[in-house]
Amino acid sequence: MTTSRMNPKVDGFLRKAKKWKEEFEKLRNIVLDCDLTEDFKWMHPCYTFENKNIVLIHGFKEYCALLFHKGALLQDPHGILIQQTENVQAARQIRFTNVQEIIEMETILKAYIYEAVEVEKAGLEVNFKKTSEFVIPEEFQNKLDEFPGLKTAFEALTPGRQRAYIFYFSQPKQSKTRESRVDKYIQQILNGKGLDD
Repeated sequence: MTTSRMNPKVDGFLRKAKKWKEEFEKLRNIVLDCDLTEDFKWMHPCYTFENKNIVLIHGFKEYCALLFHKGALLQDPHGILIQQTENVQAARQIRFTNVQEIIEMETILKAYIYEAVEVEKAGLEVNFKKTSEFVIPEEFQNKLDEFPGLKTAFEALTPGRQRAYIFYFSQPKQSKTRESRVDKYIQQILNGKGLDD
């Protein structure tokens, strides 16, 4: 591991880590051994190859993980890559609950990291589903049909903003809750704003 590739922001992240500190440090050493450049993005250690994101280290309540930005394109011969949610299209995680798991998998992890670098070198891209392929919840579709101006405003949003609304409106199990969410954001859509704008 070369210290010249280390980012001081990651040192700060590790100093503050209360949970998963030992696991994060081990993952960091493994990734740096693969000649990636250490960066700090989205409040987490992120590792790049020629400015392309390869892997990110992050922790949750139940596990910590190595997230492969284009994990959907990896072969996964060991069947260890996990899709976080059904809506995640490109990224995949390898999850850990203790440092021993990481130590035992070091060779496998490096193989996956090297494959991820080869995916970048080859210029491979994940084929994302188009917004039109997502199911619009009935409550939102009714409003779009009822108000042509809303439909026009929604279609003028970027595909990412459209998908964010579709996911958000689809989440509740009860129709009443879905309808309430739609009603709350109609004006925001008419203003050309995304869910978080």
